[in-house]
Amino acid sequence: MTLGRRLLVSYLAVVLTGGGVLVLGADRSLRTRLTREAGQEMEREVSYLAAAVGTRRGPALDSLVERLTRATGRRLTVIDTAGHVIADSDFPDSVLTSLENHRSRPEFVAALRGEMGRDYRRSVSTGRWEFKVAAPVPGGAVRVSAPVPQVDAVVRDAQTAVLLGALLAAAVAVLLALAFTRSVTRPLVRLRDAAQAIARGERPAVDTRGGDELADLARTLRSLEESLAERIGALERERSETAALVTAMVEGVVACDARGRVATCNPAARRMLGFHADEPLPPVTEMFRQRTAQEMIASALAGTTTEGLEVEFDQRRVLFSAQPLQGGGAVFVLHDLTAVRRLEAVRRDFVANVSHELKTPLTVVRGYAETLLGDDPAPELRRTFVASILANAARMQRLVDDLLDLSRIESGAWTPKPERVALGPLAEQVWADVVRTNDAADRAFSLALAPDAGEVEADPQALRQVLANILENAARYTPAGGSVAVRSRRRDRLVVVEVSDTGPGIPSEHLPRIFERFYRVDAARSRELGGTGLGLAIVKHLVEAHGGRAEAESRLAEGTTIRVSFPAVTPTASAAV
Repeated sequence: MTLGRRLLVSYLAVVLTGGGVLVLGADRSLRTRLTREAGQEMEREVSYLAAAVGTRRGPALDSLVERLTRATGRRLTVIDTAGHVIADSDFPDSVLTSLENHRSRPEFVAALRGEMGRDYRRSVSTGRWEFKVAAPVPGGAVRVSAPVPQVDAVVRDAQTAVLLGALLAAAVAVLLALAFTRSVTRPLVRLRDAAQAIARGERPAVDTRGGDELADLARTLRSLEESLAERIGALERERSETAALVTAMVEGVVACDARGRVATCNPAARRMLGFHADEPLPPVTEMFRQRTAQEMIASALAGTTTEGLEVEFDQRRVLFSAQPLQGGGAVFVLHDLTAVRRLEAVRRDFVANVSHELKTPLTVVRGYAETLLGDDPAPELRRTFVASILANAARMQRLVDDLLDLSRIESGAWTPKPERVALGPLAEQVWADVVRTNDAADRAFSLALAPDAGEVEADPQALRQVLANILENAARYTPAGGSVAVRSRRRDRLVVVEVSDTGPGIPSEHLPRIFERFYRVDAARSRELGGTGLGLAIVKHLVEAHGGRAEAESRLAEGTTIRVSFPAVTPTASAAV
């Protein structure tokens, strides 16, 4: 039941209860008063009748009773001291002896004692409710009886008037209650709707006009809503910032509740753990199979903080940290150390390779220098020693130059400055330099460029270095009588340049690594031929700096093809030249 209906029912209950109490009270009070007044009047009448009856008996008494009854309109009864009825205005003399003895009647009991007696009861003789008053007379008592319809009629009239008044008051009260209920419930309903809107996160419409308590409550609700909106906004901003921060973190973050159910898992953690973006996540206790990780998770859920635990899973090295949360649950931070460890391994290998590459020529230079300093070899032998020292010094110079070039490219200190470059003339110039410095005149050289792939957009010096490194490798590993070919073709917006030789080829298991620094398929032969092991690594970086790719294809005993791609000349660039 609504508040308005409860108020209305309450008002009606109060009005009807008050009307009922008023009717009952008026009935009781009025009936008592009227009965008392009627009794006083009948006492006066019975005193008069008692004086008139006196000692009369027989026909004189009957005549007097009949006359007095006509005059007063009352029932008149006379009894003797034994209680027998000797005269009664309602019964003839013939039936008086059959009437019940009246000596035990309350009014006669008092009258026979010499007092005024009264009673109100249903008459046994007439069957009516009558008010009876008796007074003593010589030799008995006289009684006046009268029904009290006048009292009942007056009481009924009074009850009717009071009831009508109560009904009218109830009708007026209903109207007033309706008006009051609406005046109270409408603001309350609006306040309820406003509270529900606040609960839904909406901005409510609150009427703050007025000076009563409801207006004060509305103003308080408005202030509460503004305060909540401000706090919720701050919490949402903080949550969004936190979510954006967690999402953007390179470290993996996993948060779970006390039961191990995952509540948050950022993209970095999904990548580390091998879960797709929309893939459902198992409990955190099932994410890791490593015993150390599971023990750390159990400790974190039990309330113990763990930091810096390095775990290996799925070929990854991860630094694991755990922080328990108040109220249960924990947050786990995963820092991927795979790249760091790989870089450390590369650094160690690099240092070892550079040390090894420098140690050999330095040993030769030092040995020959000590020999020249301590002995006095023949001029021809001295010339051989000096030539070897010069060759090893040149070898170290090439290694240092290649290291500097590679460092400059990888650090970003160098950026290409593309120009329109013709491939044919540049390839022939580079091959001529290779033949001169590597004694490769006995290798056949061919050039086959597609009509639409004769020019590229590239840094001239970078392109020259790429071709020089590839052609030097091809000339170095191609035996006498072999051939080296340069071809080009167009592929979309790129020009693909291929350098093929007829050397011994490269085993397939080595192909994925030939562009790594210091990686050699045959280290002994490579050093014997004077290679630094950095040429193809430099090629790869220079080509990728232009937006292209470097690839290798080889078959044993058939030769090797190195394939690089550069941007083709755009029509606007071609027209401008």
